[in-house]
Amino acid sequence: MKRSKTMELGVGIFMLAGILGLVFLGVRVSGLTFTAPGDTFRLEANFANIGSLKPRARVTMAGVTVGRVTEIDLDTEWYDARVVLELDGELEGQLSRDTTAAILTAGLLGEQYIGLSVGGDPETLADGDAIRDTQSAVVLEELIQQFVSNMATN
Repeated sequence: MKRSKTMELGVGIFMLAGILGLVFLGVRVSGLTFTAPGDTFRLEANFANIGSLKPRARVTMAGVTVGRVTEIDLDTEWYDARVVLELDGELEGQLSRDTTAAILTAGLLGEQYIGLSVGGDPETLADGDAIRDTQSAVVLEELIQQFVSNMATN
């Protein structure tokens, strides 16, 4: 009888560890953080096509995550997608006015994120400014359609 209870206790602990592991993995994959938000500042960028970019997507510089996408909506004046970026506060006053924002894809079919490339302008972007030089997402379906239509005409 004692052996059976210790076996049940061991199985219960093993199951609890497995469930906690799955919860931890789910939180890491989703990008949620439980840390208090530090100093941040916001920038805007307009894109002709955002592909499958989602809120909470990464914003990177040189492969390092420096922020997140907080909002995506339609700019009714120009009919572009307006994307709001929330970046680390230590970058405020460091990004030049000619910084480029491009929508990139992690791998062939991976998640989409925004990559920033700093220019050489001595003037810098401040909180609430807009990034003017943007590169829209490359949509795989459009590339396939162009390839097929080019093959059909040849």
